[in-house]
Amino acid sequence: MKSIFKILMLFGLAFGLNSCSEDQQTSPPPTPRLFKYLALGDSYTYGQSVCEDCRFPEQLKDSLGQYLTTADNLEIKLIAQTGWTTTNLKTAIAAQNLTNDYNLVTLLIGVNNQYQGKPFNLYEQEFPELVDIAIDKVGGNKDRLIVVSIPDYAYTPFGQGAVAISEGVNQYNAFAKAYCENNGISFVYITDITRLGLLQPELVATDGLHPSTLAYAQFTERIVPLAKEKLGL
Repeated sequence: MKSIFKILMLFGLAFGLNSCSEDQQTSPPPTPRLFKYLALGDSYTYGQSVCEDCRFPEQLKDSLGQYLTTADNLEIKLIAQTGWTTTNLKTAIAAQNLTNDYNLVTLLIGVNNQYQGKPFNLYEQEFPELVDIAIDKVGGNKDRLIVVSIPDYAYTPFGQGAVAISEGVNQYNAFAKAYCENNGISFVYITDITRLGLLQPELVATDGLHPSTLAYAQFTERIVPLAKEKLGL
């Protein structure tokens, strides 16, 4: 009788283990999620003089990857070119057939308005317009927008520490920051990183003007926590 009992116990244990194994094997895979990221800007978003994977939107994608499953995908739509002013960016966006279902958008624009000597009131008019356009592309949800401050190119071999450049960049950043704060929009300040460019040449790209891969990595470190929160990761 004891032998029969032992056999039954072993059979039950084996059956239980097999059931657990089957449950583990048949557990459903994670549901794939697609995150769409729209990066708007000028040379600082395009990544002038660094590799494509070195610009901050690509570094941001890479950093966010650690919070995604193997089934997830994060796509970048980049609308940015060296030399673009707010007017150029508006025109470029209008020429695209963009949907309004992006999950995240970054906006970094204004340095070429300053560099090209455009009237400041043009930025006062077009920056809010670009903010509205950006919000529209994330389905009207302003919480999905991150505005990034303008780097200070005075602290490069090209800028040679020119005070006038810094004053101009300060004016543009002050307006953008105040507008964002007054309208409940996330604003990430990275200008101080670029102001180390003359003391730390490794923060400047080989062209002597734009941020390096390292500088963009430091931009990304400041953007990641907000982007992660906004994507619900």
